[in-house]
Amino acid sequence: MIKTDELVGGDGGASAAKRRRIGVPQPGRLTRATGLQFLEKSALFVVWILVILVFSLLKPGTYPTLSNASTILGSQSTLLFLALGLMIPLTVGEYDLSVAYNLVFSSLVIGVLNSEGHVNIGVAILVSLAVAAAIGVLNAVLIIYVGIDSFVATLGTGTFFGGMALWISGSNVIGGISNSLVTPIIIDKLFSIPLEFYYGLAFTVILWVLYRFTFLGQRLLFVGRNRDVAKLSGVRVNHVRFWALVVSGLFAGLAGVVSAGTSGAADPTANISMLLPAFAAVFLGATTITPGRFNPWGTTASVYFLVSGITGLELVGAGTFVQQLFYGGALIFAVALSILARRRRLLSASRATEAAAAAGR
Repeated sequence: MIKTDELVGGDGGASAAKRRRIGVPQPGRLTRATGLQFLEKSALFVVWILVILVFSLLKPGTYPTLSNASTILGSQSTLLFLALGLMIPLTVGEYDLSVAYNLVFSSLVIGVLNSEGHVNIGVAILVSLAVAAAIGVLNAVLIIYVGIDSFVATLGTGTFFGGMALWISGSNVIGGISNSLVTPIIIDKLFSIPLEFYYGLAFTVILWVLYRFTFLGQRLLFVGRNRDVAKLSGVRVNHVRFWALVVSGLFAGLAGVVSAGTSGAADPTANISMLLPAFAAVFLGATTITPGRFNPWGTTASVYFLVSGITGLELVGAGTFVQQLFYGGALIFAVALSILARRRRLLSASRATEAAAAAGR
């Protein structure tokens, strides 16, 4: 047995040798490791601040202004809701490629019911959310009970409902959605920022509490790490996967509600392109705050970091193609960084195991 005084007291040279032999981090190495961990957690925010400073210097009359900040913060809630919902099935190891199509179809349900059918806006929203959740249920059934790979299943359902949206709308934009939805989303403001920003912030807090402080959040993480171990531990793995996909669909519906309220219309094609930015935000978010894990605050920060960069590039004269370049590059970078970080953690764990085995001999 290794005594405590052997680790922290006694002869300095002998203690250091013993610490190295049994794998206990030395003070200098511990400080460096802590510094690297802090840098890894905060790197996105450091880069974000640099981006803001650079574009503020390049465009001092337009970029660092209240109106530009209001536009940046108040224009991304649809994407934020989509990314937050997408994060949940990704946590348990499932892809949901239907979220952008679900968003479009859900907003279209509101447009058809409220604008063309003159249904009360509250009822139209509830029906829209029910439809979005039902699409999530369909995805879950196909993936869990039929056994179709999540990538294939959700791509298929998404494409199907994208076609349904075009069919129902006649490929036309449906306008005239009630101001009762538009006003509390984009018109009303707090500190000059549209209320839709605060709705997204509120749901970020809710998901953070869920992930950080509840058994449900821990089960999501547990299932995502190792389904076999989770199942042996008594976790109802398929149950967790099922509801993760349903909630993803529901969040896509919330994104559809926000989209309809932001524009006052439902476009059957406009928001399909949000699929890539949502994935980019979620994977980039997994490189910060809690590196290696999909997390709400990281996802939210990534959404606004990306739009800050894109807005700055557009102000200095870059074309509209910059969005695709920025989001595509961010996704590749985030995934590559996640893979490298995972390899580093596995290597550290392997070394710790070897050190523990050596200490036991």
